[in-house]
Amino acid sequence: MTERVVRADVDRLRRDIETNAQCGAVATDEGVGRTVLPGTEANRRARELLVDRMIVAGLDVTVDTVGNVAGTWRPDGCDPGTAPVAVGSHLDSVPNGGIFDGPLGVYAGLEAVRAMQDASLSPARPIQVVCFTGEEGTRFADGVLGSSVAAGVLDVETALDRSDGSETLRETLSDIGFHGEGRLDASEWHAWLELHVEQSDRLERLDTPAGVVTTITGTSRLRGTIEGTPDHTGSTSMTERTDALAAASEFVLAMEEAARSAPDATETTVATVGELTVDPGVVNVVPGRVEFSVDVRDVDGTVIDGLVDRASAELDRIERERGVTTTVTHPYEVPPVEMAPVCRDALHDAGRALDLDTVDLHSGAGHDTMQVAAATDAGLLFAPSRGGHSHNPLEWTDWVDCAVATDILATALASLAGVDHDADARSHPNHD
Repeated sequence: MTERVVRADVDRLRRDIETNAQCGAVATDEGVGRTVLPGTEANRRARELLVDRMIVAGLDVTVDTVGNVAGTWRPDGCDPGTAPVAVGSHLDSVPNGGIFDGPLGVYAGLEAVRAMQDASLSPARPIQVVCFTGEEGTRFADGVLGSSVAAGVLDVETALDRSDGSETLRETLSDIGFHGEGRLDASEWHAWLELHVEQSDRLERLDTPAGVVTTITGTSRLRGTIEGTPDHTGSTSMTERTDALAAASEFVLAMEEAARSAPDATETTVATVGELTVDPGVVNVVPGRVEFSVDVRDVDGTVIDGLVDRASAELDRIERERGVTTTVTHPYEVPPVEMAPVCRDALHDAGRALDLDTVDLHSGAGHDTMQVAAATDAGLLFAPSRGGHSHNPLEWTDWVDCAVATDILATALASLAGVDHDADARSHPNHD
């Protein structure tokens, strides 16, 4: 049986992403940037733009209690009671982020539906295009908020009560008009696909147009303190000091070495001390207190556990050797997630049908897909990132690469949704 190929309209996809980029656009000397935090005016504009595009495409649009937006296509000939295939991503960004992280996946999903409509294809299952709330973790949660609710991992009321210190998610969604009803339920989906920029340069180095994700790395985050004694820098000798920042610096280097030398460490093993807050933080006082965070990731959960244990052991050692006092908590943990074989096969098969190379990759970043995978079969596709840049205005994926990856996504989506594979091929917009 021959896979039925579906081709995107690159100009239409580009217009969508460029228009969305105007929501929260930031001035930058180089690249194209945006800041779209959940519940802000920029987020409202981005959501309203998407809803408008969905309605024009003939999708039935709903918004759930935590602001997840879903547009459902029920073409003539499909069974409306059959479990839909879902596709999408998110529209929020980090501060001064790029224009592709999230929006490419949302608008590629919409473009896949429009391309099937243009080709007069009628899948047996409905297709649902989804935009999740708060993937980036910049406000109200550490990340993947909307998808956690959809997957049943996070309770609706708990999510709505999350606060940024001044207002709750419930309040801000009401303010922008996206506090809807009910709960989008990922367990009701037949399958889920997400297209995302790679955020690394592996595809670029391999000169390969798309990567099919095998595993999304697990993540553990630690937060802690190191307490020393604040003293005058001029009158306190080097031998009399209990310097919290010097102790913290030793801890930073110890975690770097731990990740490099961990048993069973691979290229996916990373440990990062990404935050240090120094008190009092002035030039003429020996630092008396440091707050820190640690981010540990790997595709192997046992490696992560080992590095978390190593962090505690290093802090104990530093206490003994430097006379400081330390504390550490473990507030965030997401295990590694395997992608469903049926979704991976559909993406690889789509690449072969389009005569495009695909390669297996792991994801070092977390995505909404890792939460959805707890509720249904899930797959994740990567498009190349120029220079590996992401989460900044230099983030860029060439428009042809966006369209090619969308072709693979759309073809896999059509297969999972039960499009007639034996239908005759017809012409589609090209990517020249």
